[in-house]
Amino acid sequence: MEAQFKLLLQEWREEIHARLRHLVDEQEPSLLYEPIQYVLEGGGKRIRPVLLLLACRAVSGSVKKAWEAAIAIELLHNFTLVHDDIMDDDDTRRGRLTVHKKWAPDVAILAGDGLLALSYRILFRTHSDRFHDIANIFNEGVITVCEGQALDLAFESQETVSPDEYLEMIKKKTAGLLNISARIGAIIGGGSEDEVAAMGKFADNLGCAFQIQDDLLDITSDEQTLGKTFGSDVQQKKQTYLVIHALSHADSAGRVRLAEILSDSNTGEIEIREVRALFQKAGSLDAAKAAVSQFLASAQSNLDTLRKTPERSALFELVSYISTRNA
Repeated sequence: MEAQFKLLLQEWREEIHARLRHLVDEQEPSLLYEPIQYVLEGGGKRIRPVLLLLACRAVSGSVKKAWEAAIAIELLHNFTLVHDDIMDDDDTRRGRLTVHKKWAPDVAILAGDGLLALSYRILFRTHSDRFHDIANIFNEGVITVCEGQALDLAFESQETVSPDEYLEMIKKKTAGLLNISARIGAIIGGGSEDEVAAMGKFADNLGCAFQIQDDLLDITSDEQTLGKTFGSDVQQKKQTYLVIHALSHADSAGRVRLAEILSDSNTGEIEIREVRALFQKAGSLDAAKAAVSQFLASAQSNLDTLRKTPERSALFELVSYISTRNA
């Protein structure tokens, strides 16, 4: 089953890439469409459109009816990445210069806006007798992600952030897009209200696991493997799962030193590696790994509500795939 899932994942990723590659071919003005094309050619895991397609199949729906919505979700995701990179002033994304570094911040803002508008254009091509529900979920998802991003930004200047506040933020910022992907896919596939709700809960838990794992990878993976700036969360003073855990579980000297580094405007690789050592000593790395496992287990239990279709098993494979990723 794992081999079949990997083949399906490869097939769908190639189809997603092909559809994105020709989306804005040779359109004018170039100052808008060249950066958009650059973003779309950057690759990526395509987790969100894949989840939408899997959710459609899991309730015995036709994937052919879900392609426009899947592409719309991927465009929406890329819009968030472009604007995220501007706000965090990251240098690299997917192993390449970010749009605002390759062009300029104002060009990147414009490209992000263009990606958002294109996502709606493609979504409106979806054929479904429940399109009003689909459009409403999509639009509410955009607002939810913006709320999550605002919370993430506010936390950077907030002295302390509780675990509950952190979870609220990642449920909006990271799990938000996964949630709408799963629910829209289930709706297009003809799923019942219970199945659509179950897919939303599944995606929420999957998203929390995904973000905490991202927090881990940011400080434990090298930049070449990660495809983006190493230790950027520490540089941006982000309140990640690791920071929140360490500030309450490290010894007094460790808490003082971590707070000093996070308040210093000049944080380099030496300080980032010191923070990683502090996380290790405080047990924060192990705690984050345990949290990822817990959220993934909860995600799997959410699938029990779905009909036991052969296609449902692919969602379990997606959980396994995410649990072993290294970038």
